[in-house]
Parts: sequence; C-alpha cells; structure tokens
Amino acid sequence: MRIIAGRWRGRRIDAPDGDSVRPTGDRVRESWMSIVHHLLPEARVLDLCAGSGALGLEALSRGAASCDFVERAPRSLLAIQANLDALGGHDGAVIHRADALDFATTLAAGAYDVAFADPPYLAETGSVLVAQWLTVPFAHVFGIEHSADVAMPAPGETRRYGANALTFYRATSN
Repeated sequence: MRIIAGRWRGRRIDAPDGDSVRPTGDRVRESWMSIVHHLLPEARVLDLCAGSGALGLEALSRGAASCDFVERAPRSLLAIQANLDALGGHDGAVIHRADALDFATTLAAGAYDVAFADPPYLAETGSVLVAQWLTVPFAHVFGIEHSADVAMPAPGETRRYGANALTFYRATSN
C-alpha cells in the first residue's frame, strides 16, 4: 500500500499481519480523499477503527494539522506507529488505544473537521458509529466505509465501489 498524494506521496505503508484488517484499497481511498480534499489543509482529523492508519496518514500527507488514530487491536497499533515512524513522524499524530464506539461517545459536537471510520463489515459498529454522529456530530464531515450490501442510516450520501461503499454525513451549520 502507498500514500497516494501529498508530502508523503508514493511512500509505502504496511498493514498489520493477518486477516483481521481489511485495508482500504487505493481506488476507494483516492475517492474518499477527493471528496474531502478541500477540507484537509490544517484540519483536525479523526481516524476511527484505524487499522493500518492509511486514511489518517493520507490526510496528514495532504496537509491536515492533526490526526487522532483510534484502534484497539495491538497489531494495528504497532502498524500505525511503525508507519508513522517510517514516514518520519508527525507532531499532530496521536494514537489512542481505545474502542472506537467508546471513544466517539466522549466527543463533543464539532471536535473534528473530518472523521473517517472503517469498521469491520460483519459487526454493527458502522451503524452504531453513525447513530452516535447523528446524535452528536463530532466532525463537520464524517465518512464511513461499509459493505455495499449494507444501507447506512439517512441522511448520508452513499457512493459504491464494487463490493465496498462510502457514506458521507455533513453537519448542518446553524
């Protein structure tokens, strides 16, 4: 896997060993970033269910000021740290060993500019994270990757990429 654009463009990053992580493919990651690219410079980013950290690292590469990586799996935590180290680190990167749902329930509205979530497809984590965001919109834009067979709650905008889909939610301004 490689960083697609920005200051780390072309740099290799690794996913944790084993089949517990399903890294976001380049095509889907590029589509995800093209949707939020205008929000990334100096943004506060959240990467929930971070896995390898690819989404957050891509955001940092494209100019995000900070990224909080939230992951509970030890192998994934090691992979995120190793990827950050290999890229030379970033002062705004913070790795949290936590459950994504528990972490999300502690957040205030507008805590982040952009939030990503790539939870396991077979768990209900995705729809529960969306429900939490709908209750407390902790990011101005929240994107979640899920199986194309699963419908996320309204009022998200869904784009399909083969067997995968991305659904985006945008906070309304008052």
